[in-house]
Amino acid sequence: MHESFLLAILLSTLAGLSTGIGGLLVFWTHHTNTRFLSFSLGFSAGMMLYISFVELLGASRDSLFPVLGSKSGTLVMTASFFTGVLMVMLIDRLVPSYENPHEMHRVEEARKAPPRTRGLARVGMMTMTVIAIHNFPEGMTTFMAALGGLKLGLPIAVAIAIHNVPEGMAAALPVYFATGDRRKALWYAFGSGLIEPMGALVAFVFLHDYLNPFTFGIVFATMAGIMVFISLDQLLPAAEKYGEHHTAAYGLVTGMAVMAGSLLLFL
Repeated sequence: MHESFLLAILLSTLAGLSTGIGGLLVFWTHHTNTRFLSFSLGFSAGMMLYISFVELLGASRDSLFPVLGSKSGTLVMTASFFTGVLMVMLIDRLVPSYENPHEMHRVEEARKAPPRTRGLARVGMMTMTVIAIHNFPEGMTTFMAALGGLKLGLPIAVAIAIHNVPEGMAAALPVYFATGDRRKALWYAFGSGLIEPMGALVAFVFLHDYLNPFTFGIVFATMAGIMVFISLDQLLPAAEKYGEHHTAAYGLVTGMAVMAGSLLLFL
């Protein structure tokens, strides 16, 4: 248990800190490679969708059926899946659209920053807060998946890490616009990702005494709902905005194929 806990915290932390990569891209590159970002976001969505429908729901079924039977197990699994969807929907509904961290940004914006204003500083703070709210359930998802083993934990951590890169850009840009301080903007980008290991710790504190097949069955189905909604509501629309439709679709299919191949390695 001790080793699996440390692994789960490590994966959650690495996935969360990938927001810092987005912050670094703002200042280390001169042009946004929109095709690459579009492909990467589609790739992440493909990974999340495949593992949600093929592996997480399957793991939920395998955990719940022996305890509840097929009929009750299916009902609990289905309810848990849509509970995960509802969780992220409610978070998104509470986020004002102009401060939404999934609004797409390009690194070129940092080279034509507008005059510094108090309003932009507030937007920067709100963007960081909003990203933290979004990252909280993602941290719990990565942590609980990793507790179930590397087969689930590692692919989910990679998919969420890719997903977090544009969020880091969204956190860094308003702060840089408001202050002109690159170091502060980078700290905001990295800091917004630290909520993921915090979400992992909260999951451990509240659930570690209840880790049994029934709990894991509910958690796996809930995680699947969270990742399906993130993929359909955030990643794929973002991929479309960054690039061409076909680039996003190619990334989606490639992500599914890579996820399928990685799962076969654990057979």
